[in-house]
Amino acid sequence: MTDPAATPPPSRLRWAWWLLAWASLGLGLLGVALPGLPTVPFILLSAYAAARGSKRLHGWLLAHRQFGPMIRDWQRHGAVSRRAKRFAVAAMAVCSAVLLVAAPHAWMAAVGIGVMAVVGAWLWTRPGPPAG
Repeated sequence: MTDPAATPPPSRLRWAWWLLAWASLGLGLLGVALPGLPTVPFILLSAYAAARGSKRLHGWLLAHRQFGPMIRDWQRHGAVSRRAKRFAVAAMAVCSAVLLVAAPHAWMAAVGIGVMAVVGAWLWTRPGPPAG
């Protein structure tokens, strides 16, 4: 994969990338505490947008103890660790159970579970990071 920081954005859009980066980071951090709100996709989106709108935030994300390795693996190889895949699928399974119990209509639960199944299947097609 190419490094998104290699192509700087036009200056007129930099503020939009900056805003998307911070909003995505906020949602990703909320996802740590709120079941059903994913963390990893929002952190990856934040890193992508920060590379275009905030070099300072992008550098902080890459250097972060928890987020940095995940972001670097994704940027360099399109890779997701087996541990992250397991955690994501387990979280989706829990959310699916909650949907089955709490959804006011069966079709609502079916749509949510279907989307999570597609995302889970796609996630498992991603390669793991290279050893070493």
